[in-house]
Amino acid sequence: MTNVEIIESVGKLFNIHPLVLEDILNTHQRPKFEEFDGYLFIVLKSLLPKEANFTVNYEQISILLLNNIVFTFKEKMDDVFLPVIQRIRGGKGTLRSLGADYLTHAILDTIVDQYFGLIDALDQKVDSIEEELLSKPTSNTLNTIQGIRREIIIIRRYVSPLRELLAALLRSESGILHEKTHIYFRDVLDHALRVTEAIDSFRDILSGLLDIYISSVSNKMNEVMKVLTVFASIFIPLTFLAGIYGMNFEYMPELKWKWAYPMLWVGFITIPVVLLVYFKKKNWL
Repeated sequence: MTNVEIIESVGKLFNIHPLVLEDILNTHQRPKFEEFDGYLFIVLKSLLPKEANFTVNYEQISILLLNNIVFTFKEKMDDVFLPVIQRIRGGKGTLRSLGADYLTHAILDTIVDQYFGLIDALDQKVDSIEEELLSKPTSNTLNTIQGIRREIIIIRRYVSPLRELLAALLRSESGILHEKTHIYFRDVLDHALRVTEAIDSFRDILSGLLDIYISSVSNKMNEVMKVLTVFASIFIPLTFLAGIYGMNFEYMPELKWKWAYPMLWVGFITIPVVLLVYFKKKNWL
């Protein structure tokens, strides 16, 4: 789709509206369906997950459906349409016996079916995050959750409009779309609904994982604070005794007593032991 002149020549040859050609060249379109005299225009996104991490490659695909011709415009050379090409080269089946509208269904079905691979990759990533949360959550876990949540927002922005797109396509009264192919487009719509529901489900799951992470961090902080509080409680009475006998008063009878220092150490040892036993019985340790 880098050669603008080819797209312009197609537009002139088949009388395509200039705004449609502009939408084809602008790769930041929202998925949509538009009906014109003599042709139909469809825009949607191909979503492919990267293997290294859960990041998604987004590619806009534009489709022009005429009476006996289907034009597809893609951003880059890849194997997105390989299943369709293989079916056509096979020389058999409904792709050769039915019309251009069925070929359009096959293209849409191939793109939407790739979304299920995206769902599987997302499912695996969420499972790994759950295991990490149960074992040893870190700040990287939080970054991963936030990154996937942002990715899901973008995915939903491109997947959710497919319901409206396919519903509008089924409502179309254009003679280009034959009644016998409607059942196939309804099947694609059903797949799109399943993908959208799965995306919404994962969004809720990630919100729950974020809550679990926050609770886990809070519990760890509470455990640390509990230990620090126990140590502080032990040393408070010792600090009190040390503060009393650290005063510089002249008349303190205990200072003249022979066993005062050993007895003070007995108190220093006895008080922490008693407190530790008490905390243990209360299950504070």
